[in-house]
Amino acid sequence: MVDLSQSGAVSPGHSRHGPGSGNNAKKTPKKSRTRRGKRGRRRRNKKNNKNRPPPPYLPPEAEEGNIEYKLKLVNPTQYRFEHLATQLKWRLQEGRGEAVYQIGVEDNGLLVGLTEADMRASLKTLKRMAEKVGADITLLREREVEYDLDRNTRKIAEVLVRKVPDDQQFLDLRVAVLGNVDSGKSTLLGVLTQGELDNGRGRARLNLFRHLHEIQSGRTSSISFEILGFNSKGEVVNYSESRTAEEICESSSKMITFIDLAGHHKYLKTTIFGLTSYCPDFAMLVVSANTGIAGTTREHLGLAMALKVPIFIVVSKVDLCSRGTVERTVRQLERVLKQPGCNKVPMVVSNPDDAVTAAQQFTQSACITPIFTLSSVSGESLDLLKVFLNILPPLSNSKEQEELMQQLTEFQVDEIYSVPEVGTVVGGTLYREGERLVVGPTDDGRFLRLKVGSIQRNRSACRVLRAGQAATLALGSFDRSLLRKGMVMVSPKMNPTICCQFEAAIVLLFHAKTFRRGSQVTVHVGNVRQTAIVECLHGKDELRTGERAVVRFRFIKHPEYLRLGAKLLFREGVTKGIGHVSRLLPPSQNHYQNQSHDQNLQEL
Repeated sequence: MVDLSQSGAVSPGHSRHGPGSGNNAKKTPKKSRTRRGKRGRRRRNKKNNKNRPPPPYLPPEAEEGNIEYKLKLVNPTQYRFEHLATQLKWRLQEGRGEAVYQIGVEDNGLLVGLTEADMRASLKTLKRMAEKVGADITLLREREVEYDLDRNTRKIAEVLVRKVPDDQQFLDLRVAVLGNVDSGKSTLLGVLTQGELDNGRGRARLNLFRHLHEIQSGRTSSISFEILGFNSKGEVVNYSESRTAEEICESSSKMITFIDLAGHHKYLKTTIFGLTSYCPDFAMLVVSANTGIAGTTREHLGLAMALKVPIFIVVSKVDLCSRGTVERTVRQLERVLKQPGCNKVPMVVSNPDDAVTAAQQFTQSACITPIFTLSSVSGESLDLLKVFLNILPPLSNSKEQEELMQQLTEFQVDEIYSVPEVGTVVGGTLYREGERLVVGPTDDGRFLRLKVGSIQRNRSACRVLRAGQAATLALGSFDRSLLRKGMVMVSPKMNPTICCQFEAAIVLLFHAKTFRRGSQVTVHVGNVRQTAIVECLHGKDELRTGERAVVRFRFIKHPEYLRLGAKLLFREGVTKGIGHVSRLLPPSQNHYQNQSHDQNLQEL
């Protein structure tokens, strides 16, 4: 029996709460004990929960895309196996020939993991599925998951499935290579594509140069293309094992085409032309570890961001400086990327697991920016960049490709050659595919009929081009003098229209004074590069740095073929601006402008 007087409780006869309160008072100690017991259990549970890590998650599985989650694939029935193979075909189609399978993961993204036996059985089933659809699998990585009560170690596996689409020779990604002069861009490409490390004096870059003065100075002044292949098992295919580009193409399931651009400020217009004309899928900014952000580095970063090209960074020449210097350069890059104008999330890649994660998050989130630190002389961390490029998925999905394929042909003319015994050859990028073409506009605004003789893609012959692919077309005896850079080859059914004047919604990035009517700038729209005059600024008399407006431009030389919504970049000295084409003036106004322009030329 509890002594209430000692416990401080009110006696039944003197209850403040009236009759019957004594019974409640007797129950009070029992209730407090129950509460104390619950509190104790809660404390013990909290203590145990603190030691136990929370269950790891991935983002929930998306119905579209090339990533598939599977908890396990152990001994499926024949009906289930056929369903799984059909599902794999769908994922491969979404990824344009590539799919990533996460084994041991539920559809909601929970990392459950599998035992060693279940994992072996699941990978065996996945290999059978890939063989059925004519694909190969590569185990990217295995991770241990340990969060369950019995402390059993379970694993999840990440597997790359690759199959070349039936209507293509190989998958193709274009990577523009940017960076300041002497940052090691061409040397890095030489090491990747030739398969041999540099000797520290630039031997690896000699095969990339196109002109004698480039070899003598060691500086790129023109646009060159280099290829790096990966076979269906993810192994590198380059010139170390293949003698010609045709052999590389035949052995590769995936091809990375590097567009080597100039780093010197003197060749900035060539670099801008390469970014706007060749439509790269990604940009690789090369920064020297010993000099850091210098010269045109910031400008190249700004150009890629203005054109919305996803960018990753390579810090080269780490063999020339101490670890502290490399870390200081990386911190400098991180500060620049986090600034309000960039709003990027830097991700330093230091091991193969980071490289796989970076490749997947890079295309899923526009703010992720992987950073690699490597050496072209010692080969340090070079394999991490190769792993990243091997897994890097294409940006466009199958639906976007099908929409482009249903439209009429459009081929940009970026280069013009004369090849002995072949005739006139043009190089460029196909936006849409087709057969019979017309090329133009000429100086007087006409389009001329032509016939394509043969096609070469990555220096090997091919019969068909798909939208977004770069190639060279042989035009036979077509008069080369009638062609120029900036022309397009289109289907006659398009009834292509031209313009001398157009309007664009722009943002003035920088101007020393004010931007007003009569200003002359060099306009870049796709493969079009021509000087234009500002005819008027709608609603404003002048523009200052950071201001927006709709501006009417007029080409001073000849009419051009433009598309509504096309990205626009203009510059003149330190003046720079970006925007998009918002309106093409009617042909009647253009015709009037053409006549006045011709009269001005005659008077001159």
